[in-house]
Amino acid sequence: MMMMRKVCDLADGMKPVMMMITVMVVYGGMSVFYKVASNDGMSLRVLIAYRFIFAAAFIVPIALYTERKSRPKLTWTILLQAFTCALFGGSMAQNLFAESLVLTSVTFTTAIINLIPAFTFILALPFGLEKLGLRSRAGQAKLMGTLIGIGGAMVLTFYRGKELKILPTQSQPLIDNRSGHVQTALILHDSHSHILGVLLALACVLSNAISLIIQAKMSELYPCHYSSTALITIMGSLQAAGYALCTERDWSQWKLGWNIRLLIVVYGGVVASALAICFMMCSVRMRGPLFVSAFNPFMLVCVAIASTLFLKEKLYLGCVIGAVAIIVGLYMVIWGKQKEMKGVPSKLTPSTSSGDFNDDEEEEVPNEKDVNVGNNLVAVAPNLMMVLGEEEVLVEEDEGMRRGDLNV
Repeated sequence: MMMMRKVCDLADGMKPVMMMITVMVVYGGMSVFYKVASNDGMSLRVLIAYRFIFAAAFIVPIALYTERKSRPKLTWTILLQAFTCALFGGSMAQNLFAESLVLTSVTFTTAIINLIPAFTFILALPFGLEKLGLRSRAGQAKLMGTLIGIGGAMVLTFYRGKELKILPTQSQPLIDNRSGHVQTALILHDSHSHILGVLLALACVLSNAISLIIQAKMSELYPCHYSSTALITIMGSLQAAGYALCTERDWSQWKLGWNIRLLIVVYGGVVASALAICFMMCSVRMRGPLFVSAFNPFMLVCVAIASTLFLKEKLYLGCVIGAVAIIVGLYMVIWGKQKEMKGVPSKLTPSTSSGDFNDDEEEEVPNEKDVNVGNNLVAVAPNLMMVLGEEEVLVEEDEGMRRGDLNV
């Protein structure tokens, strides 16, 4: 029985970890699809608009059916939180990311994006969503893990080192990434455009960090994850579609057929938006915004693997070193959050057991003094029962005398 409880507690504590790993793998695939769509000549603004439209069309019926009885009352505060969350974490962040890719290189944009954990940690402190706790081992592990993860992302991005030939090279890659819809090589010669791209990437980092804080606050007032995702995707679709209609003048960009564009839009809407946002809302409620943002550098590992397998890009030593550092940093953050939330019940399941399990916890064994005290109590129990029995007899005789006096 105790073993089953330990297994259940461990599985419950691993839920947010598995969900966030899934989200990062999905986002890594979406980054590759962004590159494929750009090479195919598709406008990224239109792609982002279609992404949220398909996401809303997928998640709204699920939310209406599954949470029709448990959904709390919708208020203006919740609507405002959904609007701002979709603005900062959805339409605005995605468009800033796309514009930064156009104005600068993928290397610099990806490196700056990995500052999200640091920005999230700083913003979460004033709202009481995270504790610094540098005197505790959990706080030190969270801080060091965040810094190591960011450092690993920087190493993976900037340092190449020796080329590692693991897979057999092919003369022709699966996807030709040399040509694209936007001639980034010509744009990079403009120093002003490069600076603007870096600033847009920093704005994207700040926007994502603010979105995670808003998600944490929204999950407290509106703990229905499907409905929250539905509200965010509806707001995001309106914002992204409005922005794309105002900026994209080529109406042929909105045409979809049975081609790679439709596949990218469906994947981005159903998997990379609807399911990913739902998983993130659950993880934010269970472990906080810093836990979610700490997995962001792991997306670089997924992108590196996907680029090597599908785009046939070269794998370097710096990629392996950075990936190892990212995994170590993630483990430290997860360990710190587990120690910090020790004894706190899970917010997702109504189980009475704690969401995190500590393997070091054992059953308390009574010491010799407690055993002696117990033996003494057992030894005096018969005498105590005799005394209590005599008192009960005296009470009964006293009551009988009183009844006799009353009868007389």
